[in-house]
Amino acid sequence: MSLYALYPYLIRPFVFMLDPEDAHTMTIKAGRMLSSPLLRPFFGQSVPDRPVEVMGLKFRHPLGLAAGMDKNGDCIDYLGGLGFSHLELGTVTPRAQEGNPRPRMFRVKEARGLINRMGFNNKGVDYLTVNLTRRTYKGIIGVSIGKNETTPLENAADDYLYCMRKVYAHCDYIAVNVSCPNTPGLTALQEAEPLVALIRTLKEEQKSLSRNTGRYVPLVVKISPDLTPVQLEAVCDACVRLSVDGMSCTNTTTDREVIHGLPHAGEWGGLSGEPLKQRSTEVLKKVAEYTAGKLPLIGIGGISGAVSAREKLNAGASLLQLYSAFVYQGPSIIGKVVSNL
Repeated sequence: MSLYALYPYLIRPFVFMLDPEDAHTMTIKAGRMLSSPLLRPFFGQSVPDRPVEVMGLKFRHPLGLAAGMDKNGDCIDYLGGLGFSHLELGTVTPRAQEGNPRPRMFRVKEARGLINRMGFNNKGVDYLTVNLTRRTYKGIIGVSIGKNETTPLENAADDYLYCMRKVYAHCDYIAVNVSCPNTPGLTALQEAEPLVALIRTLKEEQKSLSRNTGRYVPLVVKISPDLTPVQLEAVCDACVRLSVDGMSCTNTTTDREVIHGLPHAGEWGGLSGEPLKQRSTEVLKKVAEYTAGKLPLIGIGGISGAVSAREKLNAGASLLQLYSAFVYQGPSIIGKVVSNL
């Protein structure tokens, strides 16, 4: 039995004694150390290949790590060595920012869920870019970009453009995060008019950068699970009309119906993990219906094993991402899912 198979029994009890954010910080520090070429071979995992080609990119298999785990690209090589086919880093903003006050991350253990209201805490896009240039990981890298909290919504496009220009040459796709519920006003960018304006601006820049660099980096839009049917259809229409390269379904939810009455259910922020599974899959199905196969979709939210992963694929996803299951089950979840796809 591997070390990672023992995670729920030997490692998680210790980790869960810590404050969730402290545990996350400790994990990132350990991952950064284990990214060393000397240590990485001892802590990597062998995961079978299930090749897929999406957005013109070749993935070893469909399963990747969702944004939020490694915001600053501190442990790319360690996380890549665990067997993920792709890593989505960030969300990153032009300038470093502290995010919301602590405490801002909570475990809903009874439901295997997480609530966070981090608020795009990160060290800024320049710090991330340096780490991108130093990586040896050969898998696909996506970067989730956002705006600084102090940037007015009417100037949000400037922040997205700044980040896009910085990371374009160093990643394989860019995710446009307009759906995080933890930055005040951000989700307003999903309304039809501002979303169309933002996407149009980013697509124009994509053309320019592609022409100047000689490489095309796909743009993916990450959406909320809390959109009304009318809003969701409008978002899908905008993404298809403006030739977005893909959509991520979904970000975290502010809904608490599934965990009502459980410890921490009253904390504000985005809920992820198993309580998000049904809602995110329903949204994924609707997006697949509205986009009619014109856009590849990334299924995120509540994947905790092979069955929930297959549900996402059957609902229309071409790629999958997880995060909360990594916290609850450890790195062995990667092989468990991929081996049974």
